Amino acid sequence: MANYLALPESFPLEEQIKTLKDDELLDFWEETQHLEHLLHDDTQRTEPNTDYERLILQELQVRFQRRSGAVR
Repeated sequence: MANYLALPESFPLEEQIKTLKDDELLDFWEETQHLEHLLHDDTQRTEPNTDYERLILQELQVRFQRRSGAVR
């Protein structure tokens, strides 16, 4: 399971995401979706502080592009 380091000043989430393996990154995405769903069920007005999904999808796109470029 992926771990989120609670030191945003020294190691931003964007950098932490880059260090995760593919399966850890997908686990992290799944966990954030689950937590967002729980928060949304508790209070209809809760908005996430960080756009986890956007950051994760962006990292997945970068990885896919690297792999596609390496194959050619």
